[in-house]
Amino acid sequence: MEGIAHAVQALELEALDIAGHLDDGRHRQRIVAGELRVKARARHYRSPSPADIYRPLRRNSVGMEFGYGRDLSALVSGMAKAGAAPAAAGGGRAVVSPVDGKTVVGRIADTPAAHVDGMVTLAEPGFRRWSATPAEERAAALDRLADLLEADRDVLMSLLAREGGKTLADGIAEVREAVDFCRYYAGEARLLFREEVMPGPTGERDVLRRRGRGVFVCISPWNFPLAIFLGQVTAALAAGNAVLAKPAEQTPLIAGHAFALLHRAGVPEDVAKLVPGDRKVGAALVAHPRIAGVVFTGSTEVAFAINRALAAKSGPIVPLIAETGGINAMIVDATALPEQVSDDVIASAFRSAGQRCSALRILYLQEDIADRMIDMIAGAAAELKLGDPADPSTDVGPIIDAEARANLQSHIAAMRKSATTRFVGQVPTGPLAGGWFFPPHIIELHDAKQLDREVFGPILHVVRWRADELDQVLEAIAATGYGLTLGIHTRIDETARRIADRLNVGNVYVNRNIIGAVVGTQPFGGSGLS
Repeated sequence: MEGIAHAVQALELEALDIAGHLDDGRHRQRIVAGELRVKARARHYRSPSPADIYRPLRRNSVGMEFGYGRDLSALVSGMAKAGAAPAAAGGGRAVVSPVDGKTVVGRIADTPAAHVDGMVTLAEPGFRRWSATPAEERAAALDRLADLLEADRDVLMSLLAREGGKTLADGIAEVREAVDFCRYYAGEARLLFREEVMPGPTGERDVLRRRGRGVFVCISPWNFPLAIFLGQVTAALAAGNAVLAKPAEQTPLIAGHAFALLHRAGVPEDVAKLVPGDRKVGAALVAHPRIAGVVFTGSTEVAFAINRALAAKSGPIVPLIAETGGINAMIVDATALPEQVSDDVIASAFRSAGQRCSALRILYLQEDIADRMIDMIAGAAAELKLGDPADPSTDVGPIIDAEARANLQSHIAAMRKSATTRFVGQVPTGPLAGGWFFPPHIIELHDAKQLDREVFGPILHVVRWRADELDQVLEAIAATGYGLTLGIHTRIDETARRIADRLNVGNVYVNRNIIGAVVGTQPFGGSGLS
């Protein structure tokens, strides 16, 4: 008990010290100190604080409680200030906001494909120097980048909203994920890239040293233009490689700002270079004879094309690390808790406007509960507000561009001929009428085979199944060839185990939503076509 008392006392002193730094008046200080003291007492003395839950490997990223009005107001104000600066004039391609379809967020000078050879040539001496840099120094640069990202949160979230259409909740989650990637790979560099003495016979000294491969090409998607982008880049840098990073055409400004911070953190410009551009520059990067590896996140079709291009080259075999998409399913049986299912389906299918690799595409509902669940999910979807992602009241932002929206519209037109529409949401009117919004849809299929490809947007497909048809459901999911994420809602442990053991899927979630894998806790990656 004495140890507990000392721990609580220390926490109380810490709380009082925090309160002492506030300048809102003596009365406010006493109130805040009291609030913090209560919170300190509420946490067990052995329970780590949120910042320390991953210690000693790394510090956790800073989150935000949107229920604290003053913090939310400060965020909204900071984002507005960051977005108030006019877009740079002059040359370069205009990057248009998906929020209204007309505002120019900024301009970017795309890289001609003819410049790729010169960029590889410049990166090669950078690689040799960076690979020889001690792992601790490389890790320290990534830790500094994490700190800079957190300090620049408002600017990053403003860009995520204006250029990427991210809501506040999605924006803060993405900044945190990017920060976590930096610190995670910094920790991995410290662990993996130190000299390791191996066991061996007497009189012989065997030493394992790991080193970088060379110049890596990182090709990232628009749906996580900061987190996945920096996840690829920091992993390659931590391992001692140089990087040529091609961001998505739709979101180069976020990537450019992240690279400015990367260089401020101490990564030399000839070690990490941004290569904005279209598919032609991406193809030139992949085809270059002296690249040492490719990291790609995007569609399965493009991953196949990259794989073929790498296989066609002569010379050393070039590894491809790819994460693509999936026809992600959730299986719900009659024992599941309806309210929880509804919440998890809404988050999985419609958060980020359904523009996540992990998003729910097809929901299998047991016949006994299907009608009730469809009505409940439709009712919850009707409460979602589509609108300006920088508005705290917005639940769903826009689709990334006009082409993506047109693809969704074509899919719905085809589904109307062979499936049943159970719900269609509302799109914004007024100033945002020109934005690239697409409302949530719920479509009931007669057969799972009607969905034969990933549809990247807020469209939930529903299929009914009877209690004696679970094996057929599992066969239908396996037959797609994808295996990225899977959801299971049941209160029968054996059912959950049976489903998880039968399907070869990267991430299986039981009685929760299927999005938002946490760095270092839920490693993300699929199997098969994913």
